[in-house]
Amino acid sequence: MSGSQSTHQPGALTRSEGLYTFFAATFAVVLVLTNIVGVKLFLLFPDGGPSWLNGGEPVTLTSGILTYPITFLLTDLVAEVWGKKRADLMVVLGFVMSLLMLAIIKLAVPLIPSPVWTLPALGFEDSDSLQTAYQATFFYPGILLGASMTAYLVAQLFDVRLYHFWWRVTKGKHMWIRNNGSTLISQLVDTIIVNSIFLRWGLQFEWSMIFEIIVAVYICKVVLAIADTPLIYLGRALTLRYLGIEREAAPQHAPLA
Repeated sequence: MSGSQSTHQPGALTRSEGLYTFFAATFAVVLVLTNIVGVKLFLLFPDGGPSWLNGGEPVTLTSGILTYPITFLLTDLVAEVWGKKRADLMVVLGFVMSLLMLAIIKLAVPLIPSPVWTLPALGFEDSDSLQTAYQATFFYPGILLGASMTAYLVAQLFDVRLYHFWWRVTKGKHMWIRNNGSTLISQLVDTIIVNSIFLRWGLQFEWSMIFEIIVAVYICKVVLAIADTPLIYLGRALTLRYLGIEREAAPQHAPLA
């Protein structure tokens, strides 16, 4: 272990602490962005996709799928290098920051807009039309919010525990197994919870339709999860190199000093 790890002066920030803080802050920012951009729905394969995905029909996805998988990548990377406790702390911090963001939005949305607040270049000639667009952008139905936050907390904490379960099973070898083994299962849990609560109790969809949506969304998440496998290898290599730690010495079950 490098000198920066072993000689710690009072008040000084070690490389390990600084890098963990960076990852935790990135995690919180990405999670908050997921809640913001996730209100937009988009069509995957609008002209029709492969027959094995939703019967070849276009798939409706939330834009949060662009950012949310990054949180699982960061969770696994922190669990790999700093251990379960630090990964759990990062998950809880992300949850608290999301609640803070939502609370601030709830205060900002109803504020009476100034008449000088216009964007003619985008077609908003008056503040009322712009306020309507603002409200639509930051509209969070209670049932969707509850489903999203419940799914997030359960899936992320589950991901951390699964990661260490696969670590013990593989005896610390084959990181791709613990990365995909934890992410794929926890993403399934997340997909089932959020879609079941929102689509069934929120939108009153039939279970057959909900099942089709869950399968289509989960297949997309599986593809993204597998695609990020090289990234966690690269992330671990760069992290351990920055910290001056040999790979075999990385304390996966206890946080670095």
